[in-house]
Formats: sequence, C-alpha cells, structure tokens
Amino acid sequence: MIMQRGGCVYIITNKEHSVFYTGVTSDLICRVWEHKNKRYPNSFSAKYNCNKLVYYLPYLHIEEAIAAEKQIKSGSRQAKINLINALNPQWRDLHDDLLKEGN
Repeated sequence: MIMQRGGCVYIITNKEHSVFYTGVTSDLICRVWEHKNKRYPNSFSAKYNCNKLVYYLPYLHIEEAIAAEKQIKSGSRQAKINLINALNPQWRDLHDDLLKEGN
C-alpha cells in the first residue's frame, strides 16, 4: 500500500503587504518558521521580509496542493488579495493559530 501525503498551499507577505510569496509544503509550521527565521537568507521571502502567514489551505494529497500553488501563482495580485480577504479579512498572522491547533 502506498501512503498518501498531504500538503498545504500558503501565502506569506511582509508587514506592509506589498509583496506576496506563494508556496507549498507538507509541513506548514516548520516551513513558516523557516520563513520567519530567514533559514534561507538568499531566498525571495528573506530578501523581501515575507514572514507573515496570511493564507493557507490544506489538501489531502501534495499533488493537489502543488496544482493549487500553480493556479494561485499564475493569478493576479488582486486574485491573491481576494483569497486572503475571504479567509483572513483582518490579515492576521495565522502562524499563532497553527501553533495553538498543533497542541
């Protein structure tokens, strides 16, 4: 039997909300920690100080999350704003919510 592994598509931004980074991961808490701590200092998210998790959506299969990431990345800035507003109208950093859910 082959085990299926889920994934999450997510959007992070900087404090001014001027830049968005869309990504996909199988471990959202760890991945957001890496963004917040600039684990990869030469990355896009580190360069533009993207460390505020404003949107995420889990999927049962990583392939679905990858497909969603491609769709979001190909969309307009306004489409990303609409996604964020639908899930998180206050644009709160959702990382703390994730940590609470994990316990």
